[in-house]
Amino acid sequence: MFESVLIANRGEIAVRIARTLTDLGIHSIGVYSDADQDARHVGAVDRAVRIGPASATESYLNIDAVVAAAVRTGAQAVHPGYGFLAENADFARACAAAGLVFIGPSPAAIELMGDKIRAKHAVVAAGVGVVPGRSEAGLSDQDLIDAVREIGLPVLLKPSAGGGGKGMRRVTTIEGIADTVRAARREARAAFGDDTLLVERYIERPRHLEVQVLADQHGTVLALGERECSLQRRHQKIIEEAPSPLLDSDARADFLADAVAVAKACAYVGAGTVEFITDIEGRGRSFLEMNTRLQVEHPVTELVSGVDLVEWQLRVAAGQRLPADLGSTGPGGHAVEARVYAEDPDRGFLPTGGRILDLVEPAGPGVRVDSGLQSGAEIGGDYDPMLAKVIAWGPDRATALRRLDGALSRTALLGVTTNVAFLRALLSRDEVRTGLLDTGLVERVVDELVEPRPPEAVLVAAALERQLAAEPSGNVVDPWDIPDGWRMGESSARRRWIGPIGGDQVEVTVQGLASAARIRIDGGPSIPAAARFEHGELVVAYDGTVQRYRHARTGEVCWLGSAGRTWALVERTPLAEAGQDTSVADPIVRSPMPGTVLSVAVAEGEEVRPNQPLLIVEAMKMEHTVLAPVAGQVRDLRARPGAQVAVDEALAVVVTAAEPTDPVSTSAAG
Repeated sequence: MFESVLIANRGEIAVRIARTLTDLGIHSIGVYSDADQDARHVGAVDRAVRIGPASATESYLNIDAVVAAAVRTGAQAVHPGYGFLAENADFARACAAAGLVFIGPSPAAIELMGDKIRAKHAVVAAGVGVVPGRSEAGLSDQDLIDAVREIGLPVLLKPSAGGGGKGMRRVTTIEGIADTVRAARREARAAFGDDTLLVERYIERPRHLEVQVLADQHGTVLALGERECSLQRRHQKIIEEAPSPLLDSDARADFLADAVAVAKACAYVGAGTVEFITDIEGRGRSFLEMNTRLQVEHPVTELVSGVDLVEWQLRVAAGQRLPADLGSTGPGGHAVEARVYAEDPDRGFLPTGGRILDLVEPAGPGVRVDSGLQSGAEIGGDYDPMLAKVIAWGPDRATALRRLDGALSRTALLGVTTNVAFLRALLSRDEVRTGLLDTGLVERVVDELVEPRPPEAVLVAAALERQLAAEPSGNVVDPWDIPDGWRMGESSARRRWIGPIGGDQVEVTVQGLASAARIRIDGGPSIPAAARFEHGELVVAYDGTVQRYRHARTGEVCWLGSAGRTWALVERTPLAEAGQDTSVADPIVRSPMPGTVLSVAVAEGEEVRPNQPLLIVEAMKMEHTVLAPVAGQVRDLRARPGAQVAVDEALAVVVTAAEPTDPVSTSAAG
């Protein structure tokens, strides 16, 4: 076995690999970029080495820097995790050239299975079925168009290199097909440096199943069961489980046998995943692709098999043989995983970011959390938006689902908006509970899983949190300093305008002290309410219920969290209070997400029309074009290419003819 291993990755997967290295008594070495100097994975290893600036291209994707770090620290082997360089054949070769063991398959296997066209030909030769289509190398645009006509609609255009849905196009009409092909090529070229496309028959309501394989250097290939990965959004998996609720024992045996055949066809060594597609009722199975690395969803297989996949990656790389019965005596049962992303489902899944102000990660029977998070950490836009994984095991599927939902309800992350509440809403669907899954389910019901406006109780909690913070403490106070809304000769309450970042504001009036207040929402009835701080939580009694919230504040933003839901609420004076016309759109141009300004298309003083593109903000591999809210003249233009911006940060003002020309005073909400 190795004495020291370098982990060529970051975040939750680096923390998870370090855990197994520690358990085995192996010296762990980490790497970090400038953005990650204080990250959790740096503290999880025995030694960490800086490899470059925040940009992934200059750090985690810099082969020379990573290999140099391994050689410098005396590492014997390199574990690539997943993402970054995990499926890079050049990296595997560079490790070998430097005398390092690459914990993964051979460069030849990586290249074969990384090329979807060559991979298809290899598995067909091994007797494994594939989706009907055309996948010859070098198909021209016209060849692809002809193939679409031959195969029949609907079809999928797919890039030969890469994955994750980038460059993929579903084609349902021949009209505009030439433009669709060109667009797919552009996106594939930008994402993978290769614009080669193939075309496949599109299976209506498909299910995505995959098999975990493990192979040693002595010819043994084991299949450690399948995973159901059909719950996806934009071709990205968000909830995975093992085993699949679809398969019976005979169907399972067929899937596992095909997976072993695929691994043998490319002389595979190490941990890998063979992915298949079938229809919603499990009729037929077709090879999709093989991922030549550890998968994000590997924990569900570990929980039902009892096998530490990272440990066996290390043992296989060190030349050990696989026991023939590995995993056969595992705990069984069922496991489900949910991926926690830095994104805002209520705002079209825009990437989010910020500093983690408060963090609670769940625990309990059957609950596992793989996380790279810690309080105070900055979540920026340089890397993938996945933050953590919450996994639950149970003796049966229903128990595992209940435990996962309960674990998500106990998760709190303030300072960064995540998809935790969205995941809970998805888990509550009847289709999910009964196992009637397909890859299009999430997109069909997505509008039913979001909550654009905070509940009234949350607006009340935000108002009372501010009230509590403003009230003096101690026994002796000046009655004139008590912010109870009292006025000489009248009994008007203190008015606040509260709403989510980037959303509509609601008038909330508060009369009296927070401990015995009366609340009115948008001029509605006055309702008794009370709030107090207790053991680090905000406890609010309102409308016959008592609710506890995690709470934090940064600037004018109040963060509240309860039952897995998080709200970022701001107080602002509405335009009417500033003497402005409320019948027009807000003239302030704000950033829709934290990130980097890629380009600015307008200049100070330029006249613009409504919805004219003004600038582009990029974060976590996603670009967002910011449009002019109204017609007018651009003033107070603060956005500059390369500048880092916060969510809701004011970038410019579009001044109409009826408005004053002096720059409007604004402040960032992020």
